[in-house]
Amino acid sequence: MEIHAPIADLRSALRNRGRVAFVPTMGNLHAGHISLMRQARAHADTVVASIFVNRLQFGPGEDFDKYPRTFQADCEKLEAAGVDVLFAPTEADLYPEPQQYMLEPPEIQGLLEGEFRPGHFRGVATVVLKLFNCVQPQAALFGKKDYQQLMVIRNMVRQLALPIEVVGGETVRAEDGLALSSRNGYLSSAERAEAPRLRREISRICDALRHGERDYARLEREAAASLDSHGWATDYVAVRQQADLLPPATPDAPLVVVAASRLGATRLIDNQEV
Repeated sequence: MEIHAPIADLRSALRNRGRVAFVPTMGNLHAGHISLMRQARAHADTVVASIFVNRLQFGPGEDFDKYPRTFQADCEKLEAAGVDVLFAPTEADLYPEPQQYMLEPPEIQGLLEGEFRPGHFRGVATVVLKLFNCVQPQAALFGKKDYQQLMVIRNMVRQLALPIEVVGGETVRAEDGLALSSRNGYLSSAERAEAPRLRREISRICDALRHGERDYARLEREAAASLDSHGWATDYVAVRQQADLLPPATPDAPLVVVAASRLGATRLIDNQEV
C-alpha cells in the first residue's frame, strides 16, 4: 500500500490507475470502515482511503483534541483490506492557509445533527469537496450510520455536478446491535452494556410504523423518555422522510428513524430505514 501526504504526490501516484473508488475516514478504523474498503473494490480498479481528522467539523468543546489517532494500526488494517493508496495529509498539506472559502449546505444543515452541532456540516462538506478534488475519484463510499452526512454529500455531488457515484454502505454492528463507531471507545464498561438500548428504541419505533402507527410525535417522545429514564441525555429521536429528512408529508413516504443521545460523556447516533 502506498502512503502519500502532499497533494501533488497523491495526484502523481493516481495517474493512469483506472477507475478510482475513495473512502474518506478520520482514522481509528473499525470493522465498519473496513467493510467500506472491501465494498469499494467492486466499484473501481484502484481503492484509495484517506485519514484526516478534520478540525473544521468539530465545534467548540467537542472532542477534536482527544479524538483517537491510531495511524499505525489503521495502516495495517487498510493494507490487509487490500487498499491500494492511503492519502494521509497533515493540516499543512490540506489547509496550507486558513480555509476562508467554505461550502455552505442548505437548510438541512440546521436540522437534527445540525441543530446540536452548529457548523458541523459546513466543515464536513468543505473537507469532503476538498478531498474529492485531491483524489478525483469516480466513486466514493460512506457509511449509512452518519445518515444526514450521507444525504448532505449526495446532494452536494448532485447539485455541483461532480462526476462521482456516491455509495452508501450499510451500518456494521456489534453482536448486541450497537452501531460500530470510533467513539464507542469512550464508553465505560457499564455504559457499553447500556449502549444497545439506543438501537432497541429505534427498532421499536420501526416495528410500530410497520404496523400502521402514524402518531410520530408520541413515538418520538416515548423513545426519548425511555432513554432518559435509563441515564441517557437525548438530543433527538425523529421519524423523518428518507428523501430529505423532513417530517413525513404523506403516509406512504419511505421513512427513517434517526436518533442522537449522550450516555455519560459519549454522544451516540444511530438510525434505521423503514
